[in-house]
Amino acid sequence: MHRKKGYQESFSKRLKTDLRRNWSLYLLVLPVLLFYIAFKYKPMYGALIAFMDYTPTKGMANSEWVGLKHFSRFFSSPYFWRLLKNTFLLSFYNLLFGFPAPIILALLLNEVKNAKFKKFTQTVTYLPHFLSLVVICGMVTDFSLINGLFNSVIEFFGGTRTPLLQNPDYYRTIYVLSGIWKEVGWGSIIYLAALSGIDTQLYEAAKIDGAGKWKQMIHVTLPGITPQIVILLIMKIGNLMSMGYEKTILLYNPSIYETADIISSYVYRSGLMNQEWGYSTAIGLFNSLVNCTLVVAANYISRKTTENSLW
Repeated sequence: MHRKKGYQESFSKRLKTDLRRNWSLYLLVLPVLLFYIAFKYKPMYGALIAFMDYTPTKGMANSEWVGLKHFSRFFSSPYFWRLLKNTFLLSFYNLLFGFPAPIILALLLNEVKNAKFKKFTQTVTYLPHFLSLVVICGMVTDFSLINGLFNSVIEFFGGTRTPLLQNPDYYRTIYVLSGIWKEVGWGSIIYLAALSGIDTQLYEAAKIDGAGKWKQMIHVTLPGITPQIVILLIMKIGNLMSMGYEKTILLYNPSIYETADIISSYVYRSGLMNQEWGYSTAIGLFNSLVNCTLVVAANYISRKTTENSLW
């Protein structure tokens, strides 16, 4: 008992000393901490709406508790499998083609010796990240028109002009490629920073052993950035089912709902347009649970196979 009390007093004294010594650092982190408490943790209480027939006039205290009614309705909905399929396929294609793109760009830029050309390329590839999503989607929509840029390219190679965003078969391709174009340059920054930290002596040793550029990349470069790749991959998998509704709402139309409609856009229509607060919250909670399961599974597999993990 005395030992426990002594430990508590010792911990309290160390904490006070640390706060007095590093008060400026704690002050610096305070806004971030308040932001997460106010906008990330406090709103979790609102997840209870998923189990209620919630109406703003009644509030959470007076709204009727309905248990799993909204979940059952969503799982039995005729849209359930379509939404799940579209969300998973778009996320999977984003992961399959979008995740390696910044790695490949970083590897290519790392081999460029002309400093001016390298800076120019970085500037051109970074620029789309700073454009508003509304501007990007407006450009994509205009390029996809029957007299737009994409159709001009298709016609040049012998194809026929067609309104691309009216065709469900082309939507996923347009969605994924436009996302890569917007974020590939920004995403490469982390990998370029990791590449700059690789010991040059490893490359010299590889050259002495007769390794060419390809083998140097396989045996030196990629192992050097593997921890960063694994961590970012786990985070990507954790957000596999979390696709923002903004881009979908800006690009899709009723003629391509078959392939374009995803869970987040359905939540937007149900919650904000149809004012089904409890139902839309239940769908969002289901989506979050799926993402949580995916990130835990990805982290576990990574820890067992590569010894790199988030925790």
